Amino acid sequence: MDTFLSDFLTTSIQKHYSGMVALSDDLAVNPEVSGKEFESSKRIVNILERVGFDVQYPFSGYETAFCAELKNGEGPSVAILVEYDALPDIGHACGHNLHGSMSVLAGLALHELKDYFKGNLYVIGTPAEETFGAKIGMARNGVFDKMDFAIMLHSYMGGINEPNAKFLGLKNFQFKFFGQTAHAAACPWDGRNALTAARKFVDLIDARRQTLTKDVNINQIFTDGGKASNVIPDTAEVIVEFRADSFAAIESAQKAILNCAKGAAIAFDCEFEWKRLYEDFADMVSNAAAEKEMKNIMESLGLRVNDISGPLGSSDIGNVSYCCPSLHPMISITDEQCALHTTDFAKATTMPKAHESLKNGAEMISRMVLKVFLDDEFRGNVHRDFEQQIAIKKGI
Repeated sequence: MDTFLSDFLTTSIQKHYSGMVALSDDLAVNPEVSGKEFESSKRIVNILERVGFDVQYPFSGYETAFCAELKNGEGPSVAILVEYDALPDIGHACGHNLHGSMSVLAGLALHELKDYFKGNLYVIGTPAEETFGAKIGMARNGVFDKMDFAIMLHSYMGGINEPNAKFLGLKNFQFKFFGQTAHAAACPWDGRNALTAARKFVDLIDARRQTLTKDVNINQIFTDGGKASNVIPDTAEVIVEFRADSFAAIESAQKAILNCAKGAAIAFDCEFEWKRLYEDFADMVSNAAAEKEMKNIMESLGLRVNDISGPLGSSDIGNVSYCCPSLHPMISITDEQCALHTTDFAKATTMPKAHESLKNGAEMISRMVLKVFLDDEFRGNVHRDFEQQIAIKKGI
């Protein structure tokens, strides 16, 4: 990026900066949980409409989602993703108020620079990352299929900045086992113990761990196991959550888990049924070209950049990353070692350090988006890496 454009971008970010600090802090004191972000989304939509974005709201079947579009001639299409849902009881303890405002600030700044690039810029509000993940449905609906790039940042801590995040795919199933009640002392042989089947189901999952790949993580809880100790339980319920770092691995784990349920049911003359509790969260598809460029951008802003660390759990950005090249850098908003999803982290999002990170984050997003718009060779490298990684992930 030439010096003139770089300076213009910094000036444009500064122009809208105080307003975005106010937005972030206001979201912090007025948190709205997943799917209920009515006032949060409305406020962001009003900001984007005022500067000239064409906004669809609601969007893609979600009441609190939006899509703000800048049609700016023939060229690439790039999406900046905005999060704004909070957690129950502890508010914005994942920092969505802050990094959501980073995305909005980047969108406002890039709108100011529209005379210097061609293409379509989208600022997309993506509700409910903490629960059902609206990005999943948007990906299924084809929102990202024709995008050349999608990006958002995520708030982090402890001075740790990373050019991308590693997320695992996630599936969440409910299993119900059905047997036959009987008096547990007088005639237990007349019963078929659904709880025993459910217990052995969990035991079988544990036994299968040896033959699953190391990235697979499985957790279970019992949510029903009978109502009285002197009655053989005729129903039992287990929720199973499992993760893996590739499409192929998570499908293999699913097959193994279903076989464990079948085996346990057969062994104790029971039946079972299962269903998904949420739509599947995909793992994150990495992109070496984009990650290298983001590292350069972060270092140019004076940030200390760490290598990409191990899995940070799961996020619906993974589903986006299977549709188009995507990036999800982590930016430290506090030097303290306070974990995400805590009240300490929620407080950190309104501190001066966090406000400084808001500005840096908007610079990171904006510079990367401009690189995609303006550099054909870079955009081609990003697309090549995307295609290669998708083939690996799907085991093609």
